[in-house]
Amino acid sequence: MKLHDLKPAPGSKHRKVRVGRGISAGRGKTAGRGTKGQNARSGGGVRPYFEGGQLPFVRRLPFKRGFTNIWRVEYVEVNLDRLAKAFGPNEEVTPEALVEKGIIKSTKKPVVILGRGELPHPLRIKAHRFSASAEEKILSVGGTVELLPLP
Repeated sequence: MKLHDLKPAPGSKHRKVRVGRGISAGRGKTAGRGTKGQNARSGGGVRPYFEGGQLPFVRRLPFKRGFTNIWRVEYVEVNLDRLAKAFGPNEEVTPEALVEKGIIKSTKKPVVILGRGELPHPLRIKAHRFSASAEEKILSVGGTVELLPLP
């Protein structure tokens, strides 16, 4: 197959309809615009959002409820079962090490360690936050927990 052999799929290309070319063409006289009215005029038509003067739909809806907390800290969650598979005994777990292992995508967001799963061996974990259950499980197998400052 060469470049000159390429053709569009059958039925995918349509001829342009030429409107206003006489009654026999089927789109003569009003050219598919109907009879009179704002949309029949040249340059006519209504702007988006305009509904003929009635209160537009988006203004009839109630306002957005609640508020957005601008001080909210969004954490990247990592569970203990992921750490157990990725790291060996007594290895150091840091946000940079988690990126290297492909557990998290980047170190831009702070890391929180959550307590799903079990930890079979001790680890030295450095993170920005720990859940109570995660901290308990890490310490119970002889691991260490170190809190990092928020970025």
